[in-house]
This record gives sequence, C-alpha cells and structure tokens, in this order.
Amino acid sequence: MVNVLNIALYNKDIPSAVNLVIQDSLNNNKFNHCVSATGAHGIIEAHNNPSFKAVLDSFYLNLPDGMPTVWIGKLKGATQMKRCYGPDFFLALMQQSALLPIKHFFCGGKEGVADDLKAECANRCNNKNVVGTYSPPFTVMTDDELMELAKKINQLAIDIIWVGLSTPKQEYFAKRLAKYVHVSFIITVGAAFDFHTGRVRQAPKWVQNAGLEWFFRLLIEPKRLYKRYFTIVPQFIWLNFKEFVEFCAPKKRVL
Repeated sequence: MVNVLNIALYNKDIPSAVNLVIQDSLNNNKFNHCVSATGAHGIIEAHNNPSFKAVLDSFYLNLPDGMPTVWIGKLKGATQMKRCYGPDFFLALMQQSALLPIKHFFCGGKEGVADDLKAECANRCNNKNVVGTYSPPFTVMTDDELMELAKKINQLAIDIIWVGLSTPKQEYFAKRLAKYVHVSFIITVGAAFDFHTGRVRQAPKWVQNAGLEWFFRLLIEPKRLYKRYFTIVPQFIWLNFKEFVEFCAPKKRVL
C-alpha cells in the first residue's frame, strides 16, 4: 500500500487485484471485504470529512481509480502501481470469472440500469452468474430496508456485490450493508454501471491516460459536475504540492 493524502491505496495493478478477489471468492471466504475504486474525489472527500476517511480506512482495499493518484504513488516509491480504474476492474473481473462458480449481485443506478448491465455481462463477457439486481432509493435506506435487502442477498448465496452509486454515497452504503450480508466482497465502482450500459459516454483512453478524464466528464455533464471538479482538482493539486514541499524542506536539528 502507498499513502496518498493519508489514504492507503493499492500499489499494484488490475490483474493482481482481480486475482486476489477471485481466489478469496473461490475459497468461500465470507469476510464481507469492502473494496473501493477511489480517485481524487474520494481522497478529497476523506480529507474534508473525518467520518468518510474512517470508512475508507476500514476498507480492505482502496484501488487507485485515477491517474493523478498513480503518479503521486509512483513518486512515493510505488513503482509497480498502475491505475485500477473502476469500470476496467469491473470488466476484467466479470470476464475472468465468467466460467467460475462465483455469483454476482448488482446494486445501483436508476431503475433498469442494473438489469441492463446484467444482460450486457451475459452478452459481452459470457458471464451468466449475475443472479440478482437492486436499484436503491435516492434517499438513505433505513436499517430495516438494508436488512431486507441483505436477506435477499444471503438467500442467493452471493459472492460479490457490485455497488454503482456516487462517492461518498456508495462507500457509506457498502459499509452499512456489510453489517448484514455474508459475502466475500462488496465493491464500489462509481459510474461503471452507466458506462457499461451506454448511458454515459466514457473518455477515450488517451484522455484517461493523460489524467484528464475529469475534464472530459465535466464537458459531458457540466451542470452536475462543475461544482465538484472546480473544488476537487485545485484542492487535490494544492494539498499534494504542500505535502511534497513539507517533505523536501530541511528538518530542524534538535540539540
């Protein structure tokens, strides 16, 4: 792991993360491990909100979802660190688990999105092991509602729950749901549901690799995202620059 603004991020790549999840699921390790795909948005949210930082700190893995987090991780010595982009991680795991006895459950998106994603996985990945879907309400679910959902999930003997909401809602949701289910993993992947069902356009790979996906998404959805990115991007740059300067500054000698 490598710390980026005091959040421990996974310091390897998608294949190794996928293998870890598959092996634990095949071994029937029902530890309710929470995994997030976390970029600058989640890290800044954690910096500004101690309760959300506690949630991310409790997660089994926080995958580096954005290129800027990877660049910083590499500067800190994580030479094997690569971007573990949520939609790509999701697709890789669905493809590699297609012929394995691993059951998936999709939770998120507007009504019908999770069902469309289930069909997409069957057609595109040949993965027909998505055995349940659920579209959460926009309001915060009560404990009784969560327990009812957990009862359905436990009856289906699910291995991996995928949560496709927005940060920080999806991480809070995963943390709360983990109290009631018996699964191997609960993985939050942000906009992956909308991307893979064609509801939201994905940035070209060269834009992603340049660390400019935030700008592309801002152009696509300016009304929804402009407040988020005009706050997050400058703060993320400033805090990391400040940390770098403090690290490089000569230390005072104690006599």
